[in-house]
Amino acid sequence: MNNSKLKFSILNKKMIQISNRIKAMAQSATMAMTQKSAELRAQGIDVITMSVGEPDFNTPDFVKEAAKKAIDENYSKYSPAPGYLSTREAICRKLEKENGLKYTPAQIVVGNGAKQELCNAVLALVNPGDEVIIPMPAWVSYVEMVRLAEGKVVEVWAGVDQDFKITPEQLEAAITPKSRLIILNNPSNPTGSVYSEEELKGLAAVLAKYPDVVILADDIYEHINFLPGRVHSIAECQEVFDRTVVINGVSKAYAMTGWRIGYLAAPLEVAKAVSKLQGQYTSGPSSIAQKAAEAALDGPQEFRYDMREAFERRRDLIVELAKEIPGWIVNRPEGAFYLFPEVSAYVGTVTPSGKKIENSGDYTMYLLEEAHVACVDGAAFGAPGYMRLSYATSDDKIREAMRRIKEASLLLINA
Repeated sequence: MNNSKLKFSILNKKMIQISNRIKAMAQSATMAMTQKSAELRAQGIDVITMSVGEPDFNTPDFVKEAAKKAIDENYSKYSPAPGYLSTREAICRKLEKENGLKYTPAQIVVGNGAKQELCNAVLALVNPGDEVIIPMPAWVSYVEMVRLAEGKVVEVWAGVDQDFKITPEQLEAAITPKSRLIILNNPSNPTGSVYSEEELKGLAAVLAKYPDVVILADDIYEHINFLPGRVHSIAECQEVFDRTVVINGVSKAYAMTGWRIGYLAAPLEVAKAVSKLQGQYTSGPSSIAQKAAEAALDGPQEFRYDMREAFERRRDLIVELAKEIPGWIVNRPEGAFYLFPEVSAYVGTVTPSGKKIENSGDYTMYLLEEAHVACVDGAAFGAPGYMRLSYATSDDKIREAMRRIKEASLLLINA
């Protein structure tokens, strides 16, 4: 290329267009904090990560053996778009045995993690302008999924004073003729709060009056709970069962986050719509991972109980240590593996270097830089003034992290 043509090419070169929907989408705050932590570690800094939402246990050996067997038996072809029939049958058995919910395999779709099935459901159910009710605080991706579908988010706030759980009265006040979906996460990420069976019945009684509203029940933390008995799904309320979409998976209960197997159980027309969508952009999930998931669901369950016991012990530990930090307001989470303290007492303080803490995001960044502990700003979950800590790590790391946080926070108090 001669100089004149090169000059013309440079002058007339245009930037590649990125779609408006992606430009408008927020980056995942949890992934962003994980990246910042990794960058500090690369510099040789000892960072304790309390930002990641995954169990720190290894996948059970019998599940790994099932995957190896699947490889040896040449499960290396495409599976059907909604997943293998045998995998969907295993999910049906699980839902009936553990939750009393009866589905046929045709009502099940297996996807690349519960996150994909959540997004599939939103895209299949929400039209532009439809309202989606989301109790706040809420997991970071719910809002972005609704925006991707061009829906309108209707936030219903419940702070630490309500144990982060909305009331039937709040729910009813949020419903309008444009309401099409409510997303209910139980147990909750980021708060760890758990709706009791009676509380779910109260919400279901309201929703029963509005047949146009579909319920998206995100039950992924079902087996990580510290209450007597089991966690209930709102799908168990018969008056709303026929318009509830259940989302679950093997990631949290069986320490299989990287295997990427989640599933959806829904009314047949919804399952068909989701399968149609999935068939166009990912098809079925990993054949090997599906066979591993079957083994997890049908195999011995002692692993789940051992892991839950460890998380309950860690919950007790972090709650007691959090109470020692001046200004923090904490509840006692009954599920998942998160603590969600209200930390607005630190807004307006000044760091030892003279920087003012303007918001909870500044506070979490200060803790990363000063205490080398990675947490996530509550604003990412629709809750400015709070922050999320994951206690899916060892007891010793919890103790050390909380010691560092307390020490760094006291510097702010005394500044």
